[in-house]
Amino acid sequence: MLSSDLNFESRARFIVRNVAVGAFAVAGAAMVLGAGLARAASVTAEQIVAENVTARGGLEAWRKVQTMVWLGHVESDHAPLPSMAFVLEQKRPNKTHFVIHAMQATTQRAFDGAQGWRVGASGGSGSDAQPYSIQELRFAQAAPGLDGPLIDCVAKGNIVTLEGLDTIEGRKAYRLGVRLPSGEGDKLWVDAKTLLEMRYDRPSDGVIGQARAVTLKYRDYKTFDGLLIPSVIETVSGAGHTPDRMVIERVVLNSPLDDSRFAKPGSASHHRKPMPAGATTGNLNRETGSAPK
Repeated sequence: MLSSDLNFESRARFIVRNVAVGAFAVAGAAMVLGAGLARAASVTAEQIVAENVTARGGLEAWRKVQTMVWLGHVESDHAPLPSMAFVLEQKRPNKTHFVIHAMQATTQRAFDGAQGWRVGASGGSGSDAQPYSIQELRFAQAAPGLDGPLIDCVAKGNIVTLEGLDTIEGRKAYRLGVRLPSGEGDKLWVDAKTLLEMRYDRPSDGVIGQARAVTLKYRDYKTFDGLLIPSVIETVSGAGHTPDRMVIERVVLNSPLDDSRFAKPGSASHHRKPMPAGATTGNLNRETGSAPK
């Protein structure tokens, strides 16, 4: 990768590892809970989680989603180009393949659920694929998958607690503590009126190993096959840094994705095939719908 691209690559790693981690809520939560729950002093974490799952489309609807493909572009002040096309492929339980195209070069990151690899913009062959660092691997392995930490949280072993009510960008938001099976402690803020996830904080080791928090902010939710997904995800990796923006333009659900797509790039088991059926412009579900104000 070009030297001017190094900082972006470091920060983009968080997007790649965690882009599906944020819980994707729906606007119908306002009708389900209404202002009453937002005002209720006795609201519990269990209530918030249950209503959030219902609002996001329901447990059964999310369980039917076995794969998810996002297509769009990344905007960053730390990259050689202001806008770079990307494709993110996700498969249960926790597999991801992320590709960014910039300056006639391609950057890849693949995670098969156990091991991960990255290939820089100048790479492309198996010998160029570098394994994830220990910190990257730990981060990827702890990710809760494409439906986030709240759906099926008990089955996943996630412990969710209600910590308080904060104000985020002028809106009241429930602050939830999420303890992952790995022991990682995350913070998740849910809009008290719409029940849409607003912000998700995860600890991430820095370049030289220092602990730091990286924040995802979810914006501009749109509807895809009855599920609400934020069409803009901002990544903030420190005070004073301009957020990187992942703009999700198209979503494909349950397109067949062979496990080889998540293998080490360039290896015998990794076969770069054409985009799956349904990922073409003509077949993509592009239904949109704004979240309630």
